[in-house]
Amino acid sequence: MNSPAAPTLAPPGAGLPGPELWSARVLFGLRRRFGTREAFTARFEQERAAIRELLATCDPARRGEQVLIPRLRGLEDSSRFWSVWMTLEHLRITNSIFAMIITSLAQAKVPQKQASTADVKPRSDVTAEVEAAFEASCDQLLAAVAAVPELKTAARYPHPWFGPLDAAGWHALTATHMGIHRQQIAKITAALPGR
Repeated sequence: MNSPAAPTLAPPGAGLPGPELWSARVLFGLRRRFGTREAFTARFEQERAAIRELLATCDPARRGEQVLIPRLRGLEDSSRFWSVWMTLEHLRITNSIFAMIITSLAQAKVPQKQASTADVKPRSDVTAEVEAAFEASCDQLLAAVAAVPELKTAARYPHPWFGPLDAAGWHALTATHMGIHRQQIAKITAALPGR
């Protein structure tokens, strides 16, 4: 789909501003400490349902249109010029990776490849097929979590922003991550021309 000229943004993987990253680390640490497996799964499901509701309000013919939105807290600058479908593609990619990491850590295996926010950016030519793929990735993630009796694993894998996390930490991240991108989808749909 034709999109307006891409604006000049920070490169993928540039991260968050220092004070925001510090705050995110503190808040995420508190969520992990006081949250529960059941609460994180419930929040993930709530965010998934909210994304479905947002999709229902967005004309399918407009879901591939890229629009520039203000940067949200927790969102890299390079992610501000996405379409709804690009955001779903990013979630599809990350949900599948999170599922793989949780499964690996539960088996006491640490993935060899370094995690990178730049590696999980979506292509701009995503199509409607991503909607079903997103749903499948959500199911994959939930199945991976359900298959692990104890998420507090000795094995840890470092997140680029939050450092070494056990499987419970990666599970906690899934809910927070979905929430940020649900907000992004809301901003994109609200900013589509003609709404």
